[in-house]
Amino acid sequence: MSTSEAAAIAAELRTAMGKLTRRVNHEDRIPMGQVAVLGALDRNGAMTTSDLAADQRVRPQSMARVVGLLMDQRLITRRAHPTDGRKSLVELTAAGSEALEAERGRRVGWLARAIDDELTREERALLARSATLLERLAARS
Repeated sequence: MSTSEAAAIAAELRTAMGKLTRRVNHEDRIPMGQVAVLGALDRNGAMTTSDLAADQRVRPQSMARVVGLLMDQRLITRRAHPTDGRKSLVELTAAGSEALEAERGRRVGWLARAIDDELTREERALLARSATLLERLAARS
């Protein structure tokens, strides 16, 4: 395959994935930035606000606002850092875990219905195989 063919496929794939991501995100009830923070805490466990900012590639001040909003909603809580008294750790509450699972369920539910309604059996099998390829591309450094 030539470089121009790969570039054309890459452009089409980026456009299609962007459209699909925006459509799936439309199912969200919690703003995307807040869901991303809840997801990071779910995956990584308790983190400092600075670590969250680095993880999400945002400024610490921006993350402090998101953390404040999530705390106001009682989706996360703050506790003292066990080894550094100057820091605190942010972690999911039970309500935060439930809210995150509900968001994930809405996204997966919409996508599952769309796959079921729109794709043939053969297309679903092709999509399943393609998911593995997309994972491989995403893991490339």
